[in-house]
Amino acid sequence: MELDGKKVLVIGAGRSGVASARFLAARGALVVLNDRKEFIDWPNDALALKGEGVVKLLAGDVPSWLLDQIELVVVSPGVPSKSIPIRYAERAGAEVIGEIELAWRYLRGRVVGITGTNGKTTTTTLIGELLKDAGLPTQVGGNIGTPLVSLVESSREDGWTVVELSSYQLETVKEFRPTVAVVLNLMPDHMDRYETFEDYGAAKHRIFRNQTKADVAVLNADDPVVSSWAQGLEAHVTRFSTARELDEGLFLRGRDLVARTWSGERVLMSRDEMQLKGVHNVQNVLAALAAGLACGAGPDSMRETIKRFAPVEHRLERVAEVGGVTFYNDSKATNVDAAVKALEAFADEPGKVVLILGGRGKNAPYAPLAPLIEKKARALVTLGEDAERIEAELKTSAPALVRADDMADAVHKAYAAAEPGDVVLLAPACASFDMFQSFEHRGRVFKEEVKKVMNAECGMMNEEAHAS
Repeated sequence: MELDGKKVLVIGAGRSGVASARFLAARGALVVLNDRKEFIDWPNDALALKGEGVVKLLAGDVPSWLLDQIELVVVSPGVPSKSIPIRYAERAGAEVIGEIELAWRYLRGRVVGITGTNGKTTTTTLIGELLKDAGLPTQVGGNIGTPLVSLVESSREDGWTVVELSSYQLETVKEFRPTVAVVLNLMPDHMDRYETFEDYGAAKHRIFRNQTKADVAVLNADDPVVSSWAQGLEAHVTRFSTARELDEGLFLRGRDLVARTWSGERVLMSRDEMQLKGVHNVQNVLAALAAGLACGAGPDSMRETIKRFAPVEHRLERVAEVGGVTFYNDSKATNVDAAVKALEAFADEPGKVVLILGGRGKNAPYAPLAPLIEKKARALVTLGEDAERIEAELKTSAPALVRADDMADAVHKAYAAAEPGDVVLLAPACASFDMFQSFEHRGRVFKEEVKKVMNAECGMMNEEAHAS
C-alpha cells in the first residue's frame, strides 16, 4: 500500500492510534489523529506528536469537509466500526481498516493469531515463550500491549509474530491472514457493544477469513460454538479438549496432556508439572502446545518451558499470604465466564473463598456464578457501578454479602470476613472503567492494598512481641 502523500485519518488517540499515526507519518502520509476527548484528556504520547510536527491533532467531532478529503481511515479498536464518521468516510470513498490490518500489509514472516473471550493473554504469552525457547525468531504483540504496527520494523522473513487479537481488532481486518489461528472459547462479553451474541461471535470468526489449506486453525472442542466453526474452514483443523479424548488432537487424560495424530499418540507432559492453576489453564496450555507443534517447536522443549511458566500478572496471580489468608489477583476476569473459571480453580476450597466482585457491568447476567458462590464462597464483597445489580442477582446464593466503597475498603472487608486457610479472590466479572484506568490499574491497586494489610499485620505482631 503506497502511503507517500496519502491523506489519512487515525481515529482514537490511545496506544494503537498513536503507533499507527507514527507509522503512517514515517512513510510520508499526511496524518490527522483524532479523538472525541478534549486535549486535556489525551495521553502524553499522543500530545507529543504535535511537537514533532509530523501529525496534526484534532479533538472532538471530525468535520465533514475533512472526511471528504480523506483517502484512508485507520480506526482504533475502542472505536465502533459503525460510528458515524467511519460510515461517512466509507461513503465518500475512503478505505477503512484497523491497526492490525495496517501492520499486516507491511509485516514480514508468519503470524500466530490468538483470540477468544478468556485466556488470550496467558496463551499468547506462553506461545511466544514456547517458540522462543525452541530457537525460532519470535516477537509478541497486539492486544497484549505492544501494537502490531510497532513490530513491523523488527519482523523478519524467517520469523514468527505472535498476536493477541480482540473482537474489536478483528472487526476491521480485510487481508490479515495468520498461518496459525487459535480460538480459545466464546462466551457472552462486550454485550454493551454488540447487539447479539452472534454478532460478537462473527467478529471473532473473522480470524479465519483469509486462511488457506496451508494454514492451521486450533479450536476448542469443548466449546460448542467454537467447535462448530470447523465446518467450512479451509485451514487444517486441530482441536483440543479437557473433557474427552479426541480421535485426533490434544486432550487431557487423567493428569496427562496427550497429543494424538493418525500415526499414534504421545504424552506431552503431566498437569502436575504446570504452575498454572485451574482447568481453564489446562485448556490454554493445550491450545499453546497445539500452536507450538504447528509452528515446528519440539515437544521436549515445550514441556520444559511450560514447567517454568508462571501465571501472567493479574491472571490468578498469587499476591501474598497474610494471617493464613491467601490473596489472589484475577483483575483480568472482566466478564462473568472469567470469574466462573477463577472460582473453579479453587476446587479444593469449598466454603473458603471470599470473592470480590464488581465494576462496570457488560449487560450480561451474573446467574452463572450462583452455584459456585453457594458452594465455594464464605462471603461476597461487592463494589463499583454494578454492585447493586450483582447483589440483587446473587443475594440468595451468597452466605454473606458486604458492600465496599472502594478497593481499599473491599480488601479490608474481605480480610475481615476471611478465616485462616481461606482465599480472598479478586475476580470482578466487570470492566474496570468506573473506578480505574484499566484492569491492570485495578490489579495494581488491589496488590497495594493487600501489601498495606500485610504491613499492618506485621506491625501488630511486632507490637505484641515488644509488649511481651
